[in-house]
Amino acid sequence: MSELFEEVGPDAPTLCTGWKTRDLAAHLLVRERRPDAMPGILVPALASYTQRVQDSYAARPWSEVVGKVRSGPAWFWPTSIGAVDELTNSAEFLIHHEDVRRGQSGWEPRPADPARDAAAWKSAKQASKLNLRKSPVGVVLKTPEGREARVKEGPDTVTVVGAPIELLLFVFGRDAARITFEGDAYAVDRLRKHDRGL
Repeated sequence: MSELFEEVGPDAPTLCTGWKTRDLAAHLLVRERRPDAMPGILVPALASYTQRVQDSYAARPWSEVVGKVRSGPAWFWPTSIGAVDELTNSAEFLIHHEDVRRGQSGWEPRPADPARDAAAWKSAKQASKLNLRKSPVGVVLKTPEGREARVKEGPDTVTVVGAPIELLLFVFGRDAARITFEGDAYAVDRLRKHDRGL
């Protein structure tokens, strides 16, 4: 992630509405270094404090911000433990890496990578239980190689087909995901319009 930040600079667009790369990097630092500010990411009543902390990171020199992202979580933070990091950060960093890449003109999907694809597939299946729990239709995730996961029971099942990273992006509400749908057109439309974010 830090190499990509260095490559595109602090003011490059991202898929995160209203955020440049500087804002996204600051968000990652709040998650990894500021337990006092992290709750505001999900709790609206605490969001103004979180935003102030995030803005303070974003105002720092870009090289310092990137260096902090590169160095990882603070030593006292639970994600400094490998298993906790994998559980909580695999999806976060995969998605935000793509948020930066796909925010640039002319982007193309990265070549397949077995380790990255395995992490994305695992994360997509796990996250879909939460992000798609209110889907108005049943949902099956499917890779081009034929791996399938029924992630939501329901009527008019739609199969979402794509590489693991594309499925992960879809599950987290990214419309830049390169996927195809199998199923009734009305059911597909209902799924596409469903809010898939947290």
